[in-house]
Amino acid sequence: MKLWDKGFSTDKKIDLFTVGNDRELDLVLAKYDVIGSLAHAKMLHKIGLLSKEEIDAIDRELTSIAKLIEAGEFTIEGDFEDVHSKIEFMLTEKLGDTGKKIHTARSRNDQVLVDVHLYVKDVLKMIKDMVLEFFDLLMKLSEEYKGNLLPGYTHLQVAMPSSFGMWFSAYAESLIDDIYLLNAAYRISDQNPLGSAAGYGSSFPIDRAFTTSAMDFGELKINSVAAQMSRGKTEKSLAFAMSSVAGTLSKFAMDICLYMSQNFGFVSFPDELTTGSSIMPHKKNPDVFELIRGKCNKIQALPYELTLITNNLPSGYHRDLQLLKEGLIPAIQSLKACLEMFSFSLENIQVNRNILDNNIYDYLFTVEEVNQLVQNGVPFRDAYKIVGEKVVKGDFKPDKKVMHSHLGSLGNLALDKIQAKMDKAIKL
Repeated sequence: MKLWDKGFSTDKKIDLFTVGNDRELDLVLAKYDVIGSLAHAKMLHKIGLLSKEEIDAIDRELTSIAKLIEAGEFTIEGDFEDVHSKIEFMLTEKLGDTGKKIHTARSRNDQVLVDVHLYVKDVLKMIKDMVLEFFDLLMKLSEEYKGNLLPGYTHLQVAMPSSFGMWFSAYAESLIDDIYLLNAAYRISDQNPLGSAAGYGSSFPIDRAFTTSAMDFGELKINSVAAQMSRGKTEKSLAFAMSSVAGTLSKFAMDICLYMSQNFGFVSFPDELTTGSSIMPHKKNPDVFELIRGKCNKIQALPYELTLITNNLPSGYHRDLQLLKEGLIPAIQSLKACLEMFSFSLENIQVNRNILDNNIYDYLFTVEEVNQLVQNGVPFRDAYKIVGEKVVKGDFKPDKKVMHSHLGSLGNLALDKIQAKMDKAIKL
């Protein structure tokens, strides 16, 4: 069944090419198609285009379909082009002419727009919850290991003292930036496009404020053409926000891969969270974190894939937009899996508490000595030269006491302020 069926058949090759894997991808949108259809039907009843008996019957059947979807029993067979045609067929099969009336004053264009907006809103809520859960874990680890020093690097060269507390809370605070982008994407998706029809509105006296409230949208996408142009922009806003989260996870995963190697030995994990080699019995490979790194790098390419699909399209609907789902929906599942596995693995991290006992890290403390000389009245440039000469001659003997006290330093992580910052961000 095709919603645009005019009584003649389409060549099977054309059908296969144009539909592609839309049926499988549309299964994730089915729940939202029901929500949008019910809101639209109630609006049609409100303006007198559906009777009380008709809206009651449609409500009953859509509720029944929603239960099938929730139970995982809803399917889109090959006879149907997409989720929209399947749901309308089910209504018509049960209700006859009443089912045929539900498409009054809407197009498949604004129907899929509504589905995508509702779906993206739910996805963003889910990702925010998972990011917050990961943040809480990092903050807990930061507090637990704030007294354990860790080498800091620039150019991958030993630089200055850091700490595990600083490392964990650095990634925790970076997640707040990701939350800001998730919030921005939510604002974009939280606009009701229903009523824009094919992109130019309708001659029916529809009540768009009613459907906005019925579907719990924050506001209405007012201009019908602008509503249609939100297809692509909505998906890209989600993709950019996901890319930001993925960038944080990828960098963190790279740190862990580095720190797990024998050359560093800063952290380790239980054997059951690592993998081995087929020929080297000593190996404990960080496959989980390597895959998180790779998957998250792939997610970071998604915004550019969506941009290239949409960037030269004029206003109005174009079939190119169907392709957005092919990259976006699997990427959502991938990011969810990465967040889940990162949290699961990090719960079991084992920290080396005595890293700086090794004299290869002695030079971490050269800046500490320079600063001490400055505090004793030596000009900075002279102090720098004095310590530099000791390093060259091999005479440098570090004082491994670290006295950092300013806000955000390893001696003053200000975890309460980072927590307050996140609390504020998550409510925006």
